[in-house]
Amino acid sequence: MLFLSMIWIIMGVGVAASVSKKATSPTDEELMMRYISGDYRAFEALYRRHRKPVFNFILRYVKNTERAEELLQEVFMRMVQSSKKYTKQAKFTTWLYTIARNLCIDTYRRKKHRHTISLQQSVAGDGEDGLRLEQVLEGIVTEGDGERRVFSSEIRVALEKGIAGLPDDQREVFLLREASQLPYKEIANIVGTLENTVKSRMRYALEYLRRHLQSAGFSLEDLKD
Repeated sequence: MLFLSMIWIIMGVGVAASVSKKATSPTDEELMMRYISGDYRAFEALYRRHRKPVFNFILRYVKNTERAEELLQEVFMRMVQSSKKYTKQAKFTTWLYTIARNLCIDTYRRKKHRHTISLQQSVAGDGEDGLRLEQVLEGIVTEGDGERRVFSSEIRVALEKGIAGLPDDQREVFLLREASQLPYKEIANIVGTLENTVKSRMRYALEYLRRHLQSAGFSLEDLKD
């Protein structure tokens, strides 16, 4: 069912998964204000809370684990250096991901070539939650006979090529939305555009992936087998 749900989303059927999100207390903003006031344990809490999603976003952008680790440390270093400029009115994740995004863009421009992104990310429709491609494809790899395993490998290649072929602005929205699970409004603040523009970029990205899968010879009926 997990596999079919992801494919339905990409192929335009409009089914989205419901993933529960745990409420956190205290909030990021409260922890940041505590850190500014001298509570260094608050910084540790923020680091533990955001290290993994920020790293995932960076890794999918630069496609190099060692470089991603370096940039992750740089993100939190800049967070410390700029902490006095932070105000509680600003959403912490927007502020943090803006730092991460700017560092990734600088790295991307220096290398002057496109990067592919991992399948360890989710694809979602208009809902707030998504499904991880790797989780979906794992079901096909671990179930069934050898023919289905080969089929799964072909899907992986097709999806990777499709994601790599996204225009930069669409891929960026896709990463922020699906690798880090950020809401559209927050992504709009990070990239400096309107929320409707972000939604349009995401819609175009999904449509591109749908067309790419179809042109690669895959259909919803094929993936049901």
